[in-house]
Order: sequence, then C-alpha cells, then structure tokens
Amino acid sequence: MAREEQSVVVGVDGSGASARAALWAAAEAVRLSVPLRLVLVSDDPAREPYAKELVHDIDARCRHAAGELDIVDEVAYGHPAAELVHRSESARLLVVGSHGHGALRGALLGSISAAVAAHATSPVVVVRGVGPAKSGPVVVGVDDSPGSRTALHYAFDAANRRSSELVAVQALPNSYFTPGPHDGPDRDKLFTQAELRLAEQVSAWSDAYPEVAVRRIVSNVPPVTALCDAAQHAQLLVVGQRGRGGFTALRLGSVARGVLHRAPCPVAVVPR
Repeated sequence: MAREEQSVVVGVDGSGASARAALWAAAEAVRLSVPLRLVLVSDDPAREPYAKELVHDIDARCRHAAGELDIVDEVAYGHPAAELVHRSESARLLVVGSHGHGALRGALLGSISAAVAAHATSPVVVVRGVGPAKSGPVVVGVDDSPGSRTALHYAFDAANRRSSELVAVQALPNSYFTPGPHDGPDRDKLFTQAELRLAEQVSAWSDAYPEVAVRRIVSNVPPVTALCDAAQHAQLLVVGQRGRGGFTALRLGSVARGVLHRAPCPVAVVPR
C-alpha cells in the first residue's frame, strides 16, 4: 500500500453521498496542494472488478472537477471503519460521506462515519447536505479545552484558505440552563466571563492569520443548537473530537456527535 502521508484520503462506497464527499475532498486537496487518495473498502474480494469500476468512475469525476490534481484510487479489503482509521494515521485529512447506500456490501459509509470521526488520528470531515456552500463562513465551536484550541487553529487555517470569515461560537455553562433562581447579576457575570474567554482564545491565533475576519458569538442556547444555527450558510463547521473545558456545556464529545447528526454543512472533527 502506498503511503497516504500528507494526502487527503476519502472513503467511497458507490453512493451519491460518498461521491459528494469525494468531490468535496478533491476541492480541499487543491486548497491544501496535496494529492487525493480515493479508497473503497469492501469485504468481498469476489467483486473486485465491480469495485474497481466504481472507484475509477469517481476518480474520473474528481479529475474532471479538479483539473490537474494528483489522484490515486484503490480498492481495499476489511472493515471500512477500521481501515479508514488506519489510513488516518498518515493522512493530512480523512473525508467520508454522512450516509450512504453503497452498491457493495460491507462498504456502507453512513454506518461508520461517526466511528471514523471518533477514532481517527487525523482531522475528519463528514460531508453533510446536498452540496457544500461555495461561500459563507467557517464556524467553530470553542470551550477553552485543549481539544477546542486545536479545533480553533484548524478553523483559522480553513478560513484563511477559503478567504472567508471565521465565526467562533461559545455556549454558556450548563448552570445557565438549570431551572431555579438565577438573579440578573449572576447571569450578566457569566455572559461577560464567556465573552472575555472567547476573545482571549481567538486573539491567540489572530496574529498568525491577520487576513481572517472573526465574528464572536456567545450563545445562551445549547451548544449543538448554537453551532447548527450559526452554520446555516457556512462552508464548514469545525469542532474538537472531545473536550473537557471549564465551560462544561460544550463538551465536544457529545457536541461532535450532535452536529454530525444535525449540521447543515460539512463538519470537521479535529483530534487534539
């Protein structure tokens, strides 16, 4: 197996969702100036000719869309999630569709996208929606955890490559939503503290990416709702793989799972 190091690896299965993921991955490989590797994972070696035909067809579509991009395609055998997670160890980025009904048994990416996002060692993009937006911001969830800070760096870089605005979203702590007596000054203090922490985290990367315009949002709704609302017209929504920030409402393990189910745009899940 050729090394995937510094390439964008995309899992395909013959479904429309995986084809959209492949086209998204091709565009991202162009932005990153790295090769694209198309991988179809099957558990049925007897269907290798058909599998090769499928992956070659997606290869041709990506070449048509991306021009001179360096593309390699292959058929691999085994468990799709395990094989793609293994590929993530040397990939620049791993891309999958959000759901699929592939023509090959054992290659249904929809059933494994969450597992790949949870266990991959590279960033993973799950391509959601009927077609990614060609404009709009990059949205990132922030919670002051180490995982969140890594996600923020990734989001700045993604926004910079797209020449787009970055929208940084921080949700308030769980205590804000707990029924009971909360007087006004406590809520005001909570909100002010969240605004200050968000500003501090954003400023840590603003000097490195001076061309990226940043909009900060401190939200008083649950984090998955806040992120999905902010991402309605976004090119990409970025979250950490998991987190344990002081703002416990935005624990990125559960938030990542939530946005993978509800986001209106591609979701990047970034490991620490």
